[in-house]
Amino acid sequence: MTGFLAGLSLGASLIIAIGSQNAFVLKQGLKKEHVFIICLLCAASDAILITAGVAGFSAILTRTPWIEPLARYGGAIFLASYGARSFWTALKTNATLTPAEKGNSSLTVVITTCLAFTWLNPHVYLDTVVLLGAISAQFPGQKIEFTSGAVLASFTFFFSLGYGARILTPIFKKPISWKVLDFIIGIVMWSIAISLIW
Repeated sequence: MTGFLAGLSLGASLIIAIGSQNAFVLKQGLKKEHVFIICLLCAASDAILITAGVAGFSAILTRTPWIEPLARYGGAIFLASYGARSFWTALKTNATLTPAEKGNSSLTVVITTCLAFTWLNPHVYLDTVVLLGAISAQFPGQKIEFTSGAVLASFTFFFSLGYGARILTPIFKKPISWKVLDFIIGIVMWSIAISLIW
């Protein structure tokens, strides 16, 4: 798997999940309220964190080479666990994502809420800085490609979610849609975990 495709597929798998940030973007898309700025803030925040993670891990690895195998196997274990959780969710839960009713919010309130969902979420650091940074070490000479793939996945997802909300919402009100999505995420996670080990 090339660095770009690995970054793209892993970035997409980590971003696509039922969560507070994605629910917020979906709600804004449904209300057609400040959609562009919200999508841009979410994607740009991811780009900053992903770039920091990739750049930071490169610097750390040059000083402490023992971290590379630790990060590789640790990343594989995390991805395998994340994939297993996705499979479990697909089989055992009936999650849906129902956006809140329409309303009018000021741009300041919307931006503040969006930044809180993004930067106060501990998982965003684990996913972008730690996990993507660690996995990028498996693609020497392809750091830019890996980062570009992950950043493209983020921009594509958030803008698709924000502007495609009216189309997607009827579909994702059905639990089966999330089951299929979680199953696909599980397959991608396990595939990348196996590629890290091999």
